[in-house]
This record gives sequence, structure tokens and C-alpha cells, in this order.
Amino acid sequence: MSPSPFIVEWAARIARERRASTELPGAGPDLRALDVAMGRGRHAVPLARAGYRTFGVDVKLDAVRDALAAARAEGVHVEGWCADLTRCALPLARFDLVVVSRYLQRNLFEDLRAAVAPGGVVIYETFTIAQRATGRPPHSPDHLLEPGELRQRFYGFDVLFYEEADAPDAVARLVARLRG
Repeated sequence: MSPSPFIVEWAARIARERRASTELPGAGPDLRALDVAMGRGRHAVPLARAGYRTFGVDVKLDAVRDALAAARAEGVHVEGWCADLTRCALPLARFDLVVVSRYLQRNLFEDLRAAVAPGGVVIYETFTIAQRATGRPPHSPDHLLEPGELRQRFYGFDVLFYEEADAPDAVARLVARLRG
């Protein structure tokens, strides 16, 4: 599966903005990105290519191995770990960018919020309940956001972008910065 253009474009934009804000042009900060439920690295690899020190986590060991191999094949480095996020906490205030795509684990929202460093950004894109009307998965309400839910989950963050689209898939997209 190809990376989401929405995620790739926003991640690159955020990296450019952060680097431009440093005192020494070209010597930008060590930006850390986390790809949650990274699968085979469809977003982790572009994040590393954009200059982020990239970390990825997934519950499936074979997916983590494939993501690391894909990164090596592209000439970039990704740190990956295999973990069940229902049992393992994310590091606190550690990442300048947290990316979540096509994954919904409601009890993880507080950990996601806490993993973002002050001034850091979350890019989140996943399905809404309107996806049921497309006839394509997912269908379970456990994996589908309610209208406005994603925005509400990041209350207190500055929302840079938010939309809910119905085609071709029904998704909510959010880019939000933690004040700090």
C-alpha cells in the first residue's frame, strides 16, 4: 500500500517549518517521529527520507522486520520495535511528530497525546462511521470514528488542519500541535 499523500505532505511541511525556525540554517533540530501501527513502513520510510529520526511500533514482528528492511533498501534508517500498545506505554513527551494512519485504538489516545513533545505535532488519518456506506472495510464501530471524535480527542492542541471526507474512503484527517 502506498503512503498517504496527506501524511507525507504534512510531515515534510512540518520538518521544513521546524528546520527554518532554528538559528543555524541547515543545522535543524534532531526531529523525532513516531509511526504508530507502522505496518511494513509505508509512512516510516518517507518520514526518515524527510529527515526525521524515525521510530515505528507495531504488534506484528514480521511487519516490523519488513519495515526495517524497506528502510535499508531506501538508504534510510528506521528504529522499530514490536509491542502491543494495550500493554506497553509510549515514551512521554518524546516525539516532534506522531503519525497514526488507518488505525484506531481509543484507549491509546491519552498515550498518543502524552508522547508528543511540547511544540510537537500529531498527524492522524483514519476511518469514520461513514465508511460503512462505501461497502468496504472496516465495518466494526470499534474501528470507526464518530463525527467530530478525532478533533475532540486532541482538545487543547492547536488544530492546524481538520476534515472529514466521504470519498473515496470515509476518513477524518487531523494535524494538531501541542502548545509549548
